[in-house]
Parts: sequence; C-alpha cells; structure tokens
Amino acid sequence: MGAEIHVHRHDPIDQINPTVYGHFAEHLGRCIYGGIWVGDDDRVPTEDGIRMDTVELLQDLDMPVLRWPGGCFADDYHWEDGVGPREERPTRRNMFWTQGRRDIPEEPNTFGTNEFVRLCDMLDTEPYLAVNVGNGSPSEAADWAEYCNYDGDTELANRRAEHGVDEPHDVTYWGVGNENWGCGGRLSPEEYAEQYRRYATYMRSFNGMMSDAEMELISVGHISEDWNRRFLDALAECSEWVESPYELMEHMSVHRYYEAGGDTEFDDEEYYRLLARSRLVAQDIDNAVETLGVYAPDNDISIVVDEWGVWHPEAKNTNGLEQENTVRDAISAAGVFDDFHERADVVSMSNIAQTVNVLQCLVQTDEDSAWATPTYQVFDLYKDHMGATSLETVVDTEAETVEDEPFDVPLVSASASEQDGELFVTLSNRALDGSEAVEINTDLDDASVVESAVLFDDQDVSEYSTDDNADTFEADDIEVENHGDGTVVVDAPASSVVSVTLE
Repeated sequence: MGAEIHVHRHDPIDQINPTVYGHFAEHLGRCIYGGIWVGDDDRVPTEDGIRMDTVELLQDLDMPVLRWPGGCFADDYHWEDGVGPREERPTRRNMFWTQGRRDIPEEPNTFGTNEFVRLCDMLDTEPYLAVNVGNGSPSEAADWAEYCNYDGDTELANRRAEHGVDEPHDVTYWGVGNENWGCGGRLSPEEYAEQYRRYATYMRSFNGMMSDAEMELISVGHISEDWNRRFLDALAECSEWVESPYELMEHMSVHRYYEAGGDTEFDDEEYYRLLARSRLVAQDIDNAVETLGVYAPDNDISIVVDEWGVWHPEAKNTNGLEQENTVRDAISAAGVFDDFHERADVVSMSNIAQTVNVLQCLVQTDEDSAWATPTYQVFDLYKDHMGATSLETVVDTEAETVEDEPFDVPLVSASASEQDGELFVTLSNRALDGSEAVEINTDLDDASVVESAVLFDDQDVSEYSTDDNADTFEADDIEVENHGDGTVVVDAPASSVVSVTLE
C-alpha cells in the first residue's frame, strides 16, 4: 500500500518566513578564510577579496539571512579588531577553532564587519550579528550597533564613513551571545538572565533613539526545558520594575546537532537512527514554545533555530569541523524543513551549520573551485516555500522503528504551501529499498501539474559530492500522474526527495 498525503488548503498555518532558509558562517576552519575570503589570491575570481565562485552558488539559493561571526567565536570576538585598514588590524587568538589554509588557531581580522556586510550585499541577504557576551560588555555591543546602524555625527558613525561606508548597514537581527550556557561563559540561567537584561537594555535604548533599522534581539535558549524556565523566571525577577521584561526580546534561539555512525560509513540502522534524531529539532521547538507560553503568553516571541544540522564524528576542532556531506544528510534536512513548515506560526528563522566547508555545509571549496553539496540541492528544491503560506499536511505512511530513540521514522515526510495561485508540495521517500507510490490529495478539482522534480534518484545514501561529480546530484524531472480530481500520484524512488507544483 502506498503512502497518502492530504493537503488541507483551507487550514493555513502561517506564512513561512523566508528567513527559515537562513545560513550561518563562523570564523572556523575554512568557512571564512579559504571558503569565502581569499584576499589577493588570484587562483579564483574575486571581488573585494571575496571568492566569486562561492558567491555565485549561494546567489542561486536566494539566501534570506546570514548569521556571523559565530558561534563560539562570537563570545571572544571584539568587533573593533576587524574594521579599518586591513594592514593595521591585529592578529588575535581563536581559542575555539583552527582555521584558514594554515589550520592554526589565529584570527587575522582581514574579514570583519564591513567585509561581512559587503558579502551580504552581494547575496542580497540580511546580516545577523551575534554580539560578545562571554568576555565583552553592553557598551561594546551598543558601540557595534552604533557603528552599523547610526546615520549621524558621532565618532563611531564618522569612523564607519572613514572606513569607506557612508550609509548605515541597517542590521536588523542581533543575537545577544551564543551558547552562554556552554562555550560562551558556562553561565547559569540566572547569570545569563542578568547579562541579557544589561545588554538588551542598552541595545534596546539605542534602537529606540538612534538606529536607522528596527533592531530585533535574539536571546540564547537551550534544548533543556529547565534551563529556559529558569532563564525566563530570572529575567522577570531582575527586571521586575519593567512592565514586561519579555519585551526585551523578539526571539529565543535553540541549537540542535545530531549524528549516527560516520559521515560516509554507516549501516542501515544508523541511517534510520540519524533520521530519528533529526526529529529532535521539532521537539526542541515545541518545548521552547510551551515554556514561552507559560512565562510570556502575551508576548509574540518566536523561535530561532540558529544552529542545526548533522555533526559527524569525523568533524573535529583540529580539522576545522570538516566532514563529507552525503545524500543521507540531505534527506534529513528535507525532513527538518517539513517540521519547520508545520510550525510556521512559531519558527521565524533557522540557520544551518554551516554555509561553506564546515559541518553540514552547502558549498565546499578547494584552492581552485567551489561546488554544491547534496544539502544545497535540497535548499534549492525547497526554496519555493519561502514566503508562501504553510498548509496543514497529513501524511499516512508506514514508519521505521529505531530502538532506544524517542521517535520513529515516517517513511514518507512531506509539507505543502501555497503562493500566487500555486500549490507547492515537497516530499521525501526515506525508505532504503523500493520506490513508493505517493498519492497527493488536494481540493483542486481541476489541478494541473506545473512542474515536478526529483533529487537523488539511483544514488546511494552514502554518496557525497566532489568537484568532479557535483552536477550529478542536481534535480531531474519526474513523471506525475494526474487523476483530474485534485489527486496526483508520483512514484518516488527509494531515498529520494520530490517536489510537485500544482495550479
């Protein structure tokens, strides 16, 4: 018996914020140095030191937002080191990661705020900055906001102009720290609440008086319900004279990584175990929403999953967290996106870790070329969901049970959205053996198939992209049977991802 997908067009969930398809670039390994920034290296085409082969690949994804500079790196980063003439910028430590082509724990600061915003301009994407709470100060954070967002006659605004940037950067998204329960200082929830109150107060005051852009603040959350409860409770106590202390934030973040087996060496059980663990992302969102509903029911605080993805054991801090990126990883990402769409009313952003060369990256590079990974292809296939209205989608399918995991693995995962008169359905057949006849039921009685595509047909789940084979992971056409009554059927190959557009 095949799987059935029921799309309820009259049960909209909410708009899928385009920033759900966001990205994350940290000063780690070859993400920035080598992957994005190569300076005067003439082995690849560059513009202002940024390698254009990477940019051109990312431009095709319509990237909505890019988080920087970390990650753990953010909580030991002092932004003033990375502005001004590059030859005058100091080389500092990178106490968390080796990076660059020399694979050493040093930060040359040749890629700083203005280079980052220049990259965002090239990509037509929104910058998202994470400020230093670990060993920084509220004054340093407010100064950074002033340098980026004030269009007046202060020393910092004038300094930005002296650095060649006359107009403000108008940065909207500001993360107040990163994993401050861990690498960002090992703060207790109560300690972070006190720090968050101080930082948010200064940044909120700057936003109200001086910022050209409407700034949105993102607090650090945790996958532990207890940590989030204690943080929110302490924030209320240390801000009790404020009418609503939760007005100090627009978003709360959670991070989730998962793995099972190696990056390319894994058995069938580990294949399904990784997919089961990827479902923890949805649980983390639900738990955070439930906690916010208790403490801040009258505040519209959304969830930002600003680090997520596969972290294989091959990725270590001494190798720049590099790993191969396989079809299995890409299929897991498709399922996570289906979960995000189902929660479009509460998830405002996500940022996969990371954009180039690191962890579940979308682009890999060597000295002479750049190429797309299988996960890149999922982002490309799914991008028509951005800005569309997510629709209630029910999937009737068999499931694979994985021992000792809290979730089983539905063998078909799917989501649907509607925009500009078109219905867009994406689905994954996650079974390792055999195609699946998937019936998609809608109420479009006279529906016609506009477009259909499939990823990873006849490719093993352990296959990964290289410069030589990257084009073989691109989408192909797939035949869809139209019954003429709002029902279509697609024969989804084993371990594949499919999209169908109807009107």
